[in-house]
Amino acid sequence: MQSISAVVLTSIIVWTMFLLILMEGLRVRFLLTKTVAANEFKPDNSNLPPFMQRLARAHANCIESFPIIGGLLVVALLTGQTGVTDPQAPWLLVARLAQSSIHFVSTSIVAANLRFAAFAVQIAIAVYWSWQLLAT
Repeated sequence: MQSISAVVLTSIIVWTMFLLILMEGLRVRFLLTKTVAANEFKPDNSNLPPFMQRLARAHANCIESFPIIGGLLVVALLTGQTGVTDPQAPWLLVARLAQSSIHFVSTSIVAANLRFAAFAVQIAIAVYWSWQLLAT
C-alpha cells in the first residue's frame, strides 16, 4: 500500500500536468481557429483571454511551489519519515487544488485573499514538515 504522502505527491504532479494539458489544448484551439499564430504565444498568456492568463498563473504557481512541497514529500518518502508528512498531506493537496481553482474563477479582492489563504496553508505545512524532518 502506498503512503498518503506518495499519493499526494503523485496527485500534485497529475494536477500540474492536467493544468498544462488544459492550457496547451486550449492553445491548439487558438491555432486551429487561426486566432493566434504559433509564434505569438506568450508564456503568461498575456495576449489571450483572461481565463487563459489565470490558467497560466495557476500552472505557474504549481511549478513554483513544487520544489518546496514536492521536495519535502520526496525527502519524507526517501528517509522513511512519511509519518511526518502523511497527516497533513491531504490538507496540503486540498489547499493546492483550492488555490489553483480560485485562479480560474476570479481575480477579485475576495478571490485574491482566498488564494493567499490557501497558499499560506501550504507554506505553514511546509514549514512544519521542514522542522519535523530536520528534528528527527
